[in-house]
Amino acid sequence: MDYPHTPTVDQVDDYHGTKVADPYRWLEDPDTPEARAWIAEQNRLTQAWLEEVAARPRIRARLAELWDHPRAGAPWRRGAAWFQMRNTGLQNQDVLWVLDAADGHGRVLLDPNELSPDGTVALAALAVSDDGGLLAYATSAAGSDWMTWRVRDVATGADHPDELHWSKFAGAAWAPDASGFFYARFDPPAEGRDLAAANRGHQLRFHRLGDPQDDDALVYARPDRPDWMFSPMVTEDGRWLVVHISEGTDPRGRVWVRELGVDAALRPLLDDFDAAYDVIGVDGDDVYVLTDRDAPRGRIVALDVRDPARWREVVAESEDTLEHARLVGRRLVVVRLHHARNRLRLHDLDGTPGADVALPDIATVSSLTGRAGDDGCHVGVVTYTQPQAIYRIDVASEAVTLVRPPALDVDAGDYVAEQVFVDRPGGVAVPMFLVRRADVTGDAPVRLYGYGGFSISLTPGFTVANLVWLERGGVLAVANLRGGGEYGRQWHDAGRLANKQTVFDDAIACAEWLVATGWTRTDRLAIQGGSNGGLLAAACLVKRPDLFGACVPEVGVLDMLRFHRFTIGWAWTSDYGSPDDPEQFAWLHAYSPLHNLVPGTRYPATLVVTGDHDDRVVPAHSFKFTAALQAAQADDGPPVLIRVETDAGHGAGKPTAKLIDERADVLAFLVRALDMEGAAPR
Repeated sequence: MDYPHTPTVDQVDDYHGTKVADPYRWLEDPDTPEARAWIAEQNRLTQAWLEEVAARPRIRARLAELWDHPRAGAPWRRGAAWFQMRNTGLQNQDVLWVLDAADGHGRVLLDPNELSPDGTVALAALAVSDDGGLLAYATSAAGSDWMTWRVRDVATGADHPDELHWSKFAGAAWAPDASGFFYARFDPPAEGRDLAAANRGHQLRFHRLGDPQDDDALVYARPDRPDWMFSPMVTEDGRWLVVHISEGTDPRGRVWVRELGVDAALRPLLDDFDAAYDVIGVDGDDVYVLTDRDAPRGRIVALDVRDPARWREVVAESEDTLEHARLVGRRLVVVRLHHARNRLRLHDLDGTPGADVALPDIATVSSLTGRAGDDGCHVGVVTYTQPQAIYRIDVASEAVTLVRPPALDVDAGDYVAEQVFVDRPGGVAVPMFLVRRADVTGDAPVRLYGYGGFSISLTPGFTVANLVWLERGGVLAVANLRGGGEYGRQWHDAGRLANKQTVFDDAIACAEWLVATGWTRTDRLAIQGGSNGGLLAAACLVKRPDLFGACVPEVGVLDMLRFHRFTIGWAWTSDYGSPDDPEQFAWLHAYSPLHNLVPGTRYPATLVVTGDHDDRVVPAHSFKFTAALQAAQADDGPPVLIRVETDAGHGAGKPTAKLIDERADVLAFLVRALDMEGAAPR
């Protein structure tokens, strides 16, 4: 490969006595003329290589064909109005509809596709007032996490003049009288630093309709604790403001409350940062909380809002991880994880369980709507081969009705989804889903996908790109690595901080199992992941280049010595540790993909994927790693390419057109890298 020239600089940093070179530091600023030229040259090289893939136009056409089916989310009610997100198929952004009944036709309330000519302005968050009359909605541009809040009248569709900027990482909660709403924001960053400045100093504010943003009342801030972040909710009875307080990405948090309608201050309800706490509903003075306090796999407790020391257990911990719950119609709708597959059951408020709600065996509850004043809830369910179906559950009778089947015409009998367990030292078994076409029995190209971090669970999910991969005879392997949340707090702790290497070792063990059992060969095995999963893919590539035929790290955290210096990166130290700590620096330096490449090594074919406006995992990670990997690759080694999407961020809100192009390129890369050119879909 004739790679673009990438200049180096004499940058050396001293980390606790260890000198570390950073020759591509100049690529940390993506907006310099030199960086823009480098990006353009790299994109030209990548596109030229992909143009030689004969199957690429057919892959893109098939993606567009399958994507073009109507979709709708689970409806929810406020006042007498119902709301639902819909997409006719190829609309760049989903559209918000308002209905007069859960199954009504309705009318368009907000179409984000009208906000930009290329679909790069997305609806990032929304909140409807309790009477159903006002919509607070936040938009983001070009994939940024920054949100701008506006207010729309539901009856007329007209916007109020209100416009609120510099909001991130929290939704909005309306006051009971709809006079305004609570939201969170930061101080404006320095000019030109909105995509890189560290996000510290979250502020909880109240915006009164019609007031300028500068007059928004400060509800709570902690200048002495700049890493605290605030997420507001107002209880359905309108009595309490509940504020979830987090510190970075640590699942442990605090809960504070303020009685509304009286002259009361915000006060602690749960204030120790000792466990995860999620307020799921209020019934009278009882606050129902999902927590892992004294229950690593989760339980639900009720505590007295006026005397929080008074606890009672409602739903006990079990072998299945309690993932989330809602209070609907004076019952608890509880979703658990059974070996990374969802199970759903209703409980009375005293904890008495009902029967399990019948769901597909390998499936995910992708959405759940309903409130205490409703007599039922709507549940979205997806599998690996079927997009979301919507069910309605009557919470009193527990009757289940399919109200919206998947609109994509796919014969589930053509595919097989199964689960295997890969044995690891210490008696640990790592679950892994295998999804394939029914006639594929082995010696196939395999995509190994993983994440393994931040207590995030990988459960069955549908994507059009996965379906196209399966159609072409590929196998999808999804590994539930330690560091995730599949088995509660202990599973998470086993893959973070000093234990992070365990995550990579788990993934490598899964890859070895796939080869040893005959599902694939090393030259037909790809590893892929996004964000923290991008770190996983790159770390495995660096440690075991002989094990993989291809690697696709997407929007990955790849520079483990400087990740905490940009935007929200500081928040990830709860999982990774901090390079500023000598002991933790040693962990990070030992596996940091950027810093462990060995020149002259034959690394597998690699496609790095990022967005030029990613202000969560800044593109500098991908830029520097690509440059370093191109320089380290053996002279006869496979290609090292990077695909940089313009006007795109970490992934959320990416328009459909860009998604189709991006997935077509990733699949085309894998087809060529894994020598699948001769294979055609059945």
